[in-house]
Amino acid sequence: MPVFLLAVGVSDGISHINLLLSFFILHFLVYPASNGYNSYFDKDEGSIGGLKHPPKVSKELYYVSLIMDAIGLILAMLISIEFMLMIFVYGGISKAYSHPSIRLKKFPIIGWLAAGIFQGYFTFLLSYVAINDIGVLEIFIWNVQFPGILSTLLLLGSYPMTQIYQHTEDAIRGDITISQKLGILGTFHFTAASFTISSAGFFYFFANQYSLETALIFAIAMSPVLVYFGWWYFQTRKNRSNANYTSTMRLNFISSLMLNAFFVYLWLI
Repeated sequence: MPVFLLAVGVSDGISHINLLLSFFILHFLVYPASNGYNSYFDKDEGSIGGLKHPPKVSKELYYVSLIMDAIGLILAMLISIEFMLMIFVYGGISKAYSHPSIRLKKFPIIGWLAAGIFQGYFTFLLSYVAINDIGVLEIFIWNVQFPGILSTLLLLGSYPMTQIYQHTEDAIRGDITISQKLGILGTFHFTAASFTISSAGFFYFFANQYSLETALIFAIAMSPVLVYFGWWYFQTRKNRSNANYTSTMRLNFISSLMLNAFFVYLWLI
C-alpha cells in the first residue's frame, strides 16, 4: 500500500474512478492472489507475514489464487490494456518467485532484486499509469521515474528484514535468501544503509518538488521507524533470538503506518 499511495501522492491528474478500481484490483485481488499462490508452494509451517500460525495449505488455495488473478486481469482491462499487461507481468514474476520449476527464491541476489524491483519500481509505475489514466510512454519523466526508483531502494533494504526470522525454515526448503547471506546483524546493517540512502533521496525529492517543510515532515514521519529499528537492533545484539517474527511484524506495521500517513498527507496538500 505505501507504494500505491506514493503514486497517488505524486500524481497530478488523478482519475478517481481509476484510483478506486486500481486500489481494489491490487489490494483485494492481485496481492492476495500472489500471497496465496506463493503460500501454496512454500507450504510454510512457521510464522509468515501476517500469520503467526499459518494453516496448512490445500489445492483449493491454488485454484482460488488463479481465479482471483483472472478476475483482476479482467477488471484491469476496464482501466487500460497497458495496465492489464503490467498486472500480468507482475503476476508472472510473483509466481516465478515460488514456483518449483523456477523458484527465484532459491537465488539470493536474483530473488532479492525481483522482489525489490517489481514490488517497488514496477508497482509504482503501473499504479501511476492507472491512477492518472495515461499511457506507458508518458511515465518516462523525472518526476515519475525518481520516486519509483526510490521506492525500490527502500524495498531492497527492507525486504531482507522480512526474512530475518525465517533462516532455519528457508534452509530446510533449500531456499537461500539475501538475509541468510548477510546474517542477522548483517541484515540490520544492510537495511540501515539502504534506509539512509533512500530516505536521503526522498528528502531531496520532496524538498525540490514540494518544499523544505514537506521534506522535514517526511523526516519526522520516519522518526518512529528509526527509533524502533535502533531499539530492536541493540536488543538483537544482546540476544539473536530477538530477531523474531513478532519484532519483524512490529517494524513492518510502524513503517507502513508512517509511510501511508505521509503519502496521504502528500496527496492532500
